[in-house]
Amino acid sequence: MPLMSAHCQLTGARPGFGSTISHSHRRTSRRFDPNIQRKRYWLPSEGRYVRLTLSARAIKAVDVIGIEAAVARIRARGGRA
Repeated sequence: MPLMSAHCQLTGARPGFGSTISHSHRRTSRRFDPNIQRKRYWLPSEGRYVRLTLSARAIKAVDVIGIEAAVARIRARGGRA
């Protein structure tokens, strides 16, 4: 599987950073990654499929607002869809 950036095209969710704190209270750096999925949607207005990199929360948002509105938001943010 190819490497992909851990950010969502729709919501802009990116990894958060923090610390793992052990029982002895030692701190080590860690990264909180969003649940990123690659999903393919049919875009009727253009008669083609678009492949989007979305978080699980954004996939639910697309189900609510529709793919046309979601692609419009991605393009308004300067993204490529």
